[in-house]
Amino acid sequence: MTTSGSSSARVTTASAPSQGVDWLLVSGFLAVAAFYVRAIFYTPIEAVQGPAQKILYVHATSAFVALYLAFGLLGIASALYLWLKDEKLDLVAESAAEVGLVFTSVVLVTGPLWGKPIWGAWWTWDARLTLTLFLWFLIVGYLVLRGAVEDRGMRARYSAVLGLLSIVLVPFIHLSVYLFRTMHPMPIVLKPSSPSMSPEMQWTFFPAFGAMALLFVGLLRARYRLGLLRDAVAATERER
Repeated sequence: MTTSGSSSARVTTASAPSQGVDWLLVSGFLAVAAFYVRAIFYTPIEAVQGPAQKILYVHATSAFVALYLAFGLLGIASALYLWLKDEKLDLVAESAAEVGLVFTSVVLVTGPLWGKPIWGAWWTWDARLTLTLFLWFLIVGYLVLRGAVEDRGMRARYSAVLGLLSIVLVPFIHLSVYLFRTMHPMPIVLKPSSPSMSPEMQWTFFPAFGAMALLFVGLLRARYRLGLLRDAVAATERER
């Protein structure tokens, strides 16, 4: 019996991801650093808002990654889990939610830093700001739920439902500047016509988004591997 348990433990541990330098993650951080050097020193200063406008290249790109990549993936993985009951999809959803929470936190920090010199206030209960903050709390609740339910199948089902409910807010956040009177500026990139920014700014913004997306993929993969390692350790403990 002991030999069998030890064999199972070895097999489970072997299935865990190997350790080493994650060059995708390192490349993401270097790309983000490189684009912000360009944003600060080589991109022209906006005529009305001045140097504070350069926060756009972190604020808006983080928002796009959080809302459309991270939480979009959370919704897709959650829906597929409810259909296929594949535990890997549950882990993808968990990883996307956690990384998306990081990017949403960046949005909520950089927004007031940008708003203070422009609006004269750190925070206003603007529709887009309020909805984004509410989404942040929902994702925090999603992660708290995952830590509170011990049964793996039940945890995955409850989390998938909450994940789907959370992403319902995403289109409302996007359309909030059209649906409500708001201080938040209208879209300058995701708009029916062409982006309303100079070519020099576009040459910074779109590579900046690519760098943020690369960082997202690197963080997502690292978090997914961490989840695999956590599950492998838990399986080994159960075998013992």
